[in-house]
Amino acid sequence: MSTSAKSKSASRKFAKSVIEIWLWGGPSQLETFDPKPDAPHDYNNGLKTVKTNTGIELHEWMTELAKCADLYSIIRSMTHPFFGHETATYLMQTGRNPGGGVTFPALGALISSSRVKGPGLKKNTVQTGMLYEGELPPFVILTSAKGRFSEVGFLGEAYAPLVTGGRASAKQFDVDGIVPPGGMYPAGLRPAQFKQKIQERFSRCGALDRLPPDAAFEAAGAAARNIILGKAAETFDLSREKDALRKRYGTTQGGGYTEIGQQLLAARRLVEYGVPYVSINYSGWDSHKRHFETMRRPSAEMDQAVATLLQDLKEHDLLDSTIVWVSGEFGRVPKVDRQPPWNGGRNHFPRCFSALVAGGGFKGGCVVGKSDETTDNVKERPVTPQDFLGSIMELAGIDPDDRLPNAKWLKEYGPVMNPATKSECGRLKEIYA
Repeated sequence: MSTSAKSKSASRKFAKSVIEIWLWGGPSQLETFDPKPDAPHDYNNGLKTVKTNTGIELHEWMTELAKCADLYSIIRSMTHPFFGHETATYLMQTGRNPGGGVTFPALGALISSSRVKGPGLKKNTVQTGMLYEGELPPFVILTSAKGRFSEVGFLGEAYAPLVTGGRASAKQFDVDGIVPPGGMYPAGLRPAQFKQKIQERFSRCGALDRLPPDAAFEAAGAAARNIILGKAAETFDLSREKDALRKRYGTTQGGGYTEIGQQLLAARRLVEYGVPYVSINYSGWDSHKRHFETMRRPSAEMDQAVATLLQDLKEHDLLDSTIVWVSGEFGRVPKVDRQPPWNGGRNHFPRCFSALVAGGGFKGGCVVGKSDETTDNVKERPVTPQDFLGSIMELAGIDPDDRLPNAKWLKEYGPVMNPATKSECGRLKEIYA
């Protein structure tokens, strides 16, 4: 590393939190961040583009994100070789090929382990003064985990996420183990059950491991009261936000709030509270059949919610300290399959797809990489999952080559696919602020 690079790295303010918006199933790159209006009809279905406030073109369904393109950057050259949901998700979450007899931790577990005292990363951001001491676990998933989405691997259950369950768009967001139905802790819970539940939650932060059993239980009880009655529980109380803001995140045809919109509002409140890593698992993107009919609604909801999240983070002075990334496990086949039973569907396609990054040290208004005329292939600057995740780690203050317990993170692991030239590969330093 050059002297100037070392100086810049030393002066960088690391992102405190990460919000991951996981589009489970694989969103089409063509109908989101890499439209091809000049491609044949069997590729774009005659749909158009919308020009953003920076001149970048998005698919016409991305009307709200078009208004704030200065807040994010797009990667149009994501690539890997895995067509299956589970294997592709594992790679995109961990930066590792599936198999080999070792289960590696997902990015959420890695980041959260770097923010709490414990046997996690050795060169971690705890040493930079970014210790997380909140009552909530440092890794939260809204609202469900699926498949290999939340691996903790050999890091162990101490870094397992809190999976909230419930519905953020409901009148009350009932959070598993924290905000029970009705907003009160269930009556009649036996002390042993209470103790077990609380210790499970708080052992994840490593705070109870250093105390004798009785003291640990008392500390857990105090922490529990703070969660159930204090700011931690209030974090999930979306009714504390103005109705106008809740509606900005998206409304349904019936006049209610969209689920993805309220999840992202909850995510903003969680990082405002200090939670290091928040994942949103927004499923429904596996459009094998009738792609254009089925994707219009989730695309519009995602567009509205993500655009509002970025603006909301900025309005709360949180965007510079929060990384936001949006991706699925892969994209969709560029040429639409018109034959029965697909009837206009798109199948899995990992060879060339798109992702979005914002905040926390990433520049806005940029495009990384380029696909060909139909998105069948990466044309310029391939970006592997290792490059992508390693970039997020660097801006979060973690050395991607750091040594983990029992394993090394990426140090001896090359790109999944062989790029045309080595210079075209690597972390996303061109969009580091």
